Amino acid sequence: MPYKEPSVLHIRTIQASFSACKSQEEIYQIIMGWAKQLPPFNPKWKIDENLVSGCQSIMYLHGEMREGKIYFAAASDALISAGLAAIMLEAYNGQTPETILKVPPSFLEELGISTSLTPGRANGLASLYLKMKQEALRLMLPG
Repeated sequence: MPYKEPSVLHIRTIQASFSACKSQEEIYQIIMGWAKQLPPFNPKWKIDENLVSGCQSIMYLHGEMREGKIYFAAASDALISAGLAAIMLEAYNGQTPETILKVPPSFLEELGISTSLTPGRANGLASLYLKMKQEALRLMLPG
């Protein structure tokens, strides 16, 4: 099955929110703004299997398949982590498992987000993407 880049519209939405940033502080303010857009997380999804390991904060990621596309929900006890999760969900929700597996979030580097993060937060972001890929694999398997 062919894969494609995450929706240009979704990436443009993310790019637009960071376009005027001139400092790391402004980038962090925008990331925290994204955190407020994260929908409520179903408490029944707060289980060990949904924990994102490698994150400094407690973060949960739940994925489900609908009509061949994956939709994620996330929750974090830290505002920056929640904001990063919201950005990743904006980019990858509604994509095929193949897209999630084969298209890394390079747009984060282009926007200067990756370079603005502390090593711990960058590791957490990488762990979140890894968990998204694991969920994509899990949801692709029959049964």
